[in-house]
Amino acid sequence: MRLVIARCSVDYAGRLTAHLPSAPRLILVKADGSVSIHADDRAYKPLNWMSPPCTLKEGVDGEAGIWTVVNKAGEKLIITMEEILHDSSHELGVDPGLIKDGVEAHLQELLADRIETLGEGHTLIRREYPTAIGPVDILCRDADGATVAVEIKRRGEIDGVEQLTRYLELLNRDPHLAPVKGVFAAQEIKPQARVLATDRGIDCVVLDYNAMRGIEDDKLRLF
Repeated sequence: MRLVIARCSVDYAGRLTAHLPSAPRLILVKADGSVSIHADDRAYKPLNWMSPPCTLKEGVDGEAGIWTVVNKAGEKLIITMEEILHDSSHELGVDPGLIKDGVEAHLQELLADRIETLGEGHTLIRREYPTAIGPVDILCRDADGATVAVEIKRRGEIDGVEQLTRYLELLNRDPHLAPVKGVFAAQEIKPQARVLATDRGIDCVVLDYNAMRGIEDDKLRLF
């Protein structure tokens, strides 16, 4: 991961345009190619960002350094560096991943057992489907036989949609699985997360934890 603190301005050109005037900011360049711009507030949320896959080109225009980040759709994030205050790189290695809390893990178990909650005709492929960037919570097929990747959260926020987007980009490179659709499932889905998911063609499903726990088991029992 590369950490750059700089006085800079930022311009985004894509489906819309946006401008951040000159100010000191933190720029994160991650190993997955993503670039995000942060201020000293807003908690973890960036002011602007470019999700992978994308390319970063560092150039010079007169006295200012120009960073141009371009994604596969041709959208651009142009960062004009006025003064670099800090620039360092750190090797973080492979992350062990998030350990889910009891409710989230149980939601995954319940949904895998009751996969028809996603729609009639859905069939489970497996839970915790392994990928190079971490396991997908649930991989299944819909009634038409299309592959579906499901990301499960207790509270659905933008970062969960971003996580599922990365999984989908990777899974869709596999000809045995593609095309892969996405489902973002949570007990509560924030409006901003729903808008982003819809924009990316990802379906949203609200899970009723108590109702799922209360479904009677239809398996045969001796007693």
